[in-house]
Amino acid sequence: MKSAILQTATRYLLPILLLFSFFLLLRGHYYPGGGFVGGLVAAIAFVLHSFANGTANTMKILRYKPLSLIPIGLAISTLSVVAPLLFGLPPMTGLWFEEPIPVIGMIGSALFFDLGVYLVVIGVVLTILFTIALEQ
Repeated sequence: MKSAILQTATRYLLPILLLFSFFLLLRGHYYPGGGFVGGLVAAIAFVLHSFANGTANTMKILRYKPLSLIPIGLAISTLSVVAPLLFGLPPMTGLWFEEPIPVIGMIGSALFFDLGVYLVVIGVVLTILFTIALEQ
């Protein structure tokens, strides 16, 4: 679909939706939200761009194939699960930096786990949808 209205709206909505997805990611280890919901919102932003401008143009914005996000996200999540073992703690124990970072707050292993989930969700959703779109 090549609608001028949708293309114009997408130009403004893509950065806003990506910023909102990042907000959901950062909010997730304190309140509802997190990597899964943030990843879905980010994927929806790119799907909306794909509807307006074509899948090939959206792939140019991403620079990398979405499939490459999946192992990166899995590695980050796995490291956040295994990191407490290095300190003699059970897996998935929350580790936190002592000082909060302005705007973001306390950073700990939960945030890195959410970041991994975020990347996996974006990778899986976009890989499935772009594969379907490019096959037609």
